[in-house]
Amino acid sequence: MTVDAEFLNQVGDATWPPAEFRSVGPWTLRRGLGGGKRVSSATTDRAVTEAEIDQAIAGMAAMDQPPLFMLRPGQEAMDQQLAERGFQVIDPVVIYTIPVADLCDIPIPRVTVISIWEPLAIMREIWAAGGIGPARLAVMDRVTGSKIALLGRFEEKPSGVAFVAIHEGAAMLHALEVVPHQRRKGVGVWFMRAAAIWARDNGAQTLSLMCTRANTGANALYTSLGMQPVGEYHYRHLPT
Repeated sequence: MTVDAEFLNQVGDATWPPAEFRSVGPWTLRRGLGGGKRVSSATTDRAVTEAEIDQAIAGMAAMDQPPLFMLRPGQEAMDQQLAERGFQVIDPVVIYTIPVADLCDIPIPRVTVISIWEPLAIMREIWAAGGIGPARLAVMDRVTGSKIALLGRFEEKPSGVAFVAIHEGAAMLHALEVVPHQRRKGVGVWFMRAAAIWARDNGAQTLSLMCTRANTGANALYTSLGMQPVGEYHYRHLPT
C-alpha cells in the first residue's frame, strides 16, 4: 500500500464525506450542509483559468455555500490567482500517518477507551461542547465503510471522544475532542492507541489524521507518537 498525500486525501473524502460531490468543469465541488470546511470545499488536480475559477464560485453559490478552495502543494499558481481576487488563507493543515502496529505495542488499561457505534448521548454532548454539532455528526452517519466512535474515561469520568473510519485498508481519525479538565493527562495517547488497535482488528494497516497547524498541542502529541507528516493543504476563502 502506498500511503501518500494523494491517497490520504481520498481516504479523507471517504471517511469524512460531504453530502454530495458535484463535478463542474475541472472542479470537484463538495456540498457540506454545515459539516465543516473539508466537506464544503472545491478542489481540482490541474491549473485553471480565471473563467474556471468563476465557474467554481458559481457552482458553490448554486449549493448555497460561500466560495471555499482547498489548495495542495504544487498549486501555487492557483493560490496566487485566488490571492489576487482577495481570497485569504485559512486553516493550514498537516496530514499525518503511522503503521497501526507502531501504536499497538502497549495494552490499554481496562475501560480507558470504549468502542461503540452509535454514539451515546454523553458522547454527543462532549462533541457539541467542542463545536462538533449535529451537522458534523451527520458526516459520521454518512460513512458507509467500517467506522467506530471512541469514548474515553479517566479518573472514573468521561475524558473525551473520537471518530475513526476505514477506507481501502487505511484508517483515519476525526473529531478527537478531550474535555477541558482532562487535558494534559495523557488521554490523547490512549485515544490514538485505541484507534490503532480497532483499525488493526478491522483490517487496516495504517492510521492517519489531519490536524491544523495552529493546534500546537495536538501536533506535538502526534509527532511524539512517531506519526509522520506526509502532506499538507490549506484553504482560501473570502472574509465576510
